[in-house]
Amino acid sequence: MIPGVVIALVVIAILAIIILTSSIRIVRQATSVVVERVGKFNRVLETGFRMIIPFFERTTAPISLKERVADFEPQAVITKDNVTMQIDTVVYFQVTDPKMFTYGVERPIRAIENLTATTLRNLVGELELDGTLTSRDTVNSKMRTILDEATDPWGIKINRVELKNILPPRDIQQAMEKQMRAERERREAILKAEGEKRSSILVAEGEKESLILRAEAKKAALIAEAEGTSTAIRMINEANPTAAYLTLKGYDALKVVADGKATKLIIPSEIQNVAGLLASLKEVVEPSADAKK
Repeated sequence: MIPGVVIALVVIAILAIIILTSSIRIVRQATSVVVERVGKFNRVLETGFRMIIPFFERTTAPISLKERVADFEPQAVITKDNVTMQIDTVVYFQVTDPKMFTYGVERPIRAIENLTATTLRNLVGELELDGTLTSRDTVNSKMRTILDEATDPWGIKINRVELKNILPPRDIQQAMEKQMRAERERREAILKAEGEKRSSILVAEGEKESLILRAEAKKAALIAEAEGTSTAIRMINEANPTAAYLTLKGYDALKVVADGKATKLIIPSEIQNVAGLLASLKEVVEPSADAKK
């Protein structure tokens, strides 16, 4: 009897350990676990050490509450001007209600992918090709709003939607590349023309300033020369020059005229009489000699 009792106690202890172990749940950070009692939703286990009733309660797989990223395959969409293109989307979402996420929809990720594809077709179908290429932010915002409202009953929050790639047909891509190349060449030609224009303007302004400076310098030289001549005449007049001095100045002028290359000279009547000029010179020289004695 004693060995049988011992065996029974060991079995009971093992069963108790198994039951206790199966009733313990450790919920990790940023996850939640849904508890069903006899097949019916009972509660949600939050992070930490938790207990359930063995055999009567069971738990679902841990549900991540972190933000997730779903990168969907490219979808064929048709624009308003009947251009078929391939667009792939990236959806950032987060589970906010584990109960609704568990019981709201079958295969939630697949449901989001199908909803994204249909919403994208509807939005792009209202736009032409150019509008689709330039209104990416608008499409993203509208898709996020529509998807967030549609997935709210599933316990899912759509945080952001991005159009990852927009791929028009090959012939349209080539046409767009040619258009872009032509536009770049046009801008290059405009920039080159503007540069040449600016260079010409700068050169013209430099020549203008140079001419102005030369004219001002010439003007200043003429003014200085005129002031010098005026000062010299004034000083001569103040000195009351004699006839002999004036005769000498006339002789100097005659030498300047005689040094020229002209074949004909017109001499004023006042200095045509060379004899008179020599006499005047004699009168100038003799007083100087007497003064030396």
